Amino acid sequence: MNLSMEWEYAVEAPSENDLCTRIRRSEQALMAHHEAVLRAYGLTMTQYTVLLTLSREGGMSGAQLARSCGVTQQSMSSVLTNMESKELIRRETSPVHAKVQIATLTDEGQALLDRAYQEVIILERALTDAFTPSEHAALCELLERATTVLIQQTRHATPPPAT
Repeated sequence: MNLSMEWEYAVEAPSENDLCTRIRRSEQALMAHHEAVLRAYGLTMTQYTVLLTLSREGGMSGAQLARSCGVTQQSMSSVLTNMESKELIRRETSPVHAKVQIATLTDEGQALLDRAYQEVIILERALTDAFTPSEHAALCELLERATTVLIQQTRHATPPPAT
């Protein structure tokens, strides 16, 4: 199929047929749910992800957390400052690099994560229950494959020529 024919097909096809549209709709529904649940705990999605990541991985630098949460280092710096002021995390100088601060969970942060997680896991269980075990495994594999393609395509994306 040539590019002109692909464009005509894309314009005429309902947008719900596009995988990117479906992935985006799923992401929006997931984020809306999590944000509604987390708001009751005074957390943003990024703050929750920081708590969860630190709980699972232990101490991490702001740069590591930024990569893990998919935000910029500047954004993460603000998030960590806010979380530190709420005493959800503590930051200490890295024993390896004097200019690097390592964030760790406080007892208050772990307790808040534990409470919030009890609400977040309800959706995870509902999603898991919506599929047979083989469908669940296949969906996870398909989403991983889609994520890999999305990452590869982003790396290969080129900006349009300057006009």
